[in-house]
Amino acid sequence: HRWAAEHHGNLSKAKFTKADLRGADFRGADLRGADFRGAKLRHADLRGARLKGARFDAPPKTGKRANGFQLPECQSYCAGADLSGTDFSGTNLNFAVLVGTNLTGANLAGAWMSGTNLTGANLTNADLTLAILVQANLTRANLTSATLESVDLTAVNVTGANLTRANLTGAYLDGPDWRLPAGANLTGAIFSNTTCPNGTVTSTGC
Repeated sequence: HRWAAEHHGNLSKAKFTKADLRGADFRGADLRGADFRGAKLRHADLRGARLKGARFDAPPKTGKRANGFQLPECQSYCAGADLSGTDFSGTNLNFAVLVGTNLTGANLAGAWMSGTNLTGANLTNADLTLAILVQANLTRANLTSATLESVDLTAVNVTGANLTRANLTGAYLDGPDWRLPAGANLTGAIFSNTTCPNGTVTSTGC
C-alpha cells in the first residue's frame, strides 16, 4: 500500500538511500537532514514537508563541463535529482539549490521559492501557479509550457531561459535581472494582465 510518513514517526535524518518511495506520502513530515540519495521519488507527495538539509542525488563530479558550464559541487538539497511529477504545492523551498533538477510536470503551485537556484532545471509542463520566486535564478531553465499564472517573478534572472508556450497570465515580472534580450526564449508565451519590468500591464508581451 502507499507508504505514508504518519506511520513512521520522526523522519529527521532518516536514511532512504536507494529506497523505492514512488507515490510516498510525506505530507507535513519532518524530513530535515534526511538522506534520499538514489531513492525513487516520482509522484511522491511532499506538501508542507520540512526539507532543510535533506540530501538528494547531485550531478556527477566529472570535472568536465556540461552544456557550457561547470558542473556544481554537491552542496545542495536537490541538485540534479529526478523529481518529475512530484507534488511540492505549498512547500517552503526558499533558497533551495535545485541546479539541474528534473521537475518535469511537478506541482509547485503556491510554493515558496524566493532565492531558489533553478539554474538549468527542467520545469517543462510544471505548475507554478501563485508561486513566489522573488530573486530566484532561472538561468538556462526550461519552462516550456509551464504554468506561471499569477507568479511573483520580481528580480528573477531568466538569462537563457526557455519560456516557449509558458502561461504568464497575471504574472508579475519586475527587477533589473529580467534581462529579456539576453537569450530568453518567449516564443508563443501567453501574456494576459502580465506586469512587465517597465511597470506596464500587457496582454501582448513585454
